[in-house]
Amino acid sequence: MSHCNICYSITTGYLVKERYQDLIICVFVLIAKLDCNVPLEDGLPQTNVMQNSHVEGSDDYLSWLPKTIKDFILPAGFPDSVSDDYLECILLQFPTNVTGWICHTLAVGVGSFSGTTAAASAAAIRWVSKDGIGALGRLFIGGIFGNLFDDDPKQWRLYADFVGSAGSIFDLSTQLYPAYFLPLASLGNLAKAVGRGLRDPSFRVIQNHFAISGNLGEVSAKEEVWEVAAELVGLALGILALDTPGLSSSYPTLTLTWFGVRLLHLWFRYLSLSVLRFNTINLKRARILVNSHISWQKIPGIRDCNKLENILVWEKFLKPKITFGVPLEEMINGKKPGSLVKILLKLYAKEKYFLVVNQLGTEFEIFVSFKEGATSLSVLRSVWQSYWLHQNRSKSDDVLSQLEQSLIALNDTFDDFLLQLERSGWETNQMYLKVPKEISIQEQSPASS
Repeated sequence: MSHCNICYSITTGYLVKERYQDLIICVFVLIAKLDCNVPLEDGLPQTNVMQNSHVEGSDDYLSWLPKTIKDFILPAGFPDSVSDDYLECILLQFPTNVTGWICHTLAVGVGSFSGTTAAASAAAIRWVSKDGIGALGRLFIGGIFGNLFDDDPKQWRLYADFVGSAGSIFDLSTQLYPAYFLPLASLGNLAKAVGRGLRDPSFRVIQNHFAISGNLGEVSAKEEVWEVAAELVGLALGILALDTPGLSSSYPTLTLTWFGVRLLHLWFRYLSLSVLRFNTINLKRARILVNSHISWQKIPGIRDCNKLENILVWEKFLKPKITFGVPLEEMINGKKPGSLVKILLKLYAKEKYFLVVNQLGTEFEIFVSFKEGATSLSVLRSVWQSYWLHQNRSKSDDVLSQLEQSLIALNDTFDDFLLQLERSGWETNQMYLKVPKEISIQEQSPASS
């Protein structure tokens, strides 16, 4: 093949993209001037444009897949958020798991086969149906709630035990209602599968938190040692309890014993999670840190903040109530839209979000909508402003005046807040404060007449 040399001008390429979720709005390539001769088949010189150009079409072969399905089965930000071999490995694991469960189904049937009637097959189908309903629970937990575990693994690990306990209660009730074995056992398996779906990913986050030296494999292996040792001890104590006269022969006594031990188990789980000390900032810990800074101009350390964090309560039930990702139309509902939007654009010109207060009587709720380009720091700034408004609200003052005052306070003291965070050892470069991606406001300059 002959070489064809061309002369062109280039120094460094800059790739600028604007995205709305998966849609690329526009792309600009800016090229400076430098004369050079390069063989055409060798491509352009080594620039960022060429090095990153393969990303543009790396998932074109999945363009036929609807976005809702891609969001359900693939990690957020795919393919940039995972390694290059992720999809290939997952696609090969799927038939592997399918054939494995086929073997499991056949094994149940073989184990129950009597050779005389179809009763064994019916029993096998009932048992496999129960397992299949449980598998559906794990499927939907991973597909729908996969983005929750990094934010609050302590909460979801505890909830996993609550849901698993409910599943065990359904299993226990099959002895009282044997005619309803299939629905009760199926609900039990569903609940326990949901519990496992909550438990495994949240515990992996906790294990990763432990492995500060990049030794996740060793941490996992040692955890297995502790788990097996506890299993052996628990089995021994359980056998000892069943061997106690009058316990195994009385269903009420055995059930009450199970409930007592289960409550003890949940209490120990709560204690074990309460001692965890994360140095990352999620919404719960951000609320504690911001509230302390506004109240006392001082923030708690990592140990104290984690102790104050309420594992059981969902963040959205905390006060003040902050709703993120609210459409701008809903934020200005019932007000003059034109004038209010102009005021908000002026007030929040330097911020990556809009924030308004909805105060009806004693109810105090804050709505936040984010602009394109908002980051975790934008979320943290909105939380700081929300708490300042909550602590300094006054019915006599005009709401817009309060917003203006809160923004002045934010700009005056937020740098001090970040400085205190860094001095106290908090991780400020990676915060688990996610910006809602469903709605983002694009600011545009007014068209010239």
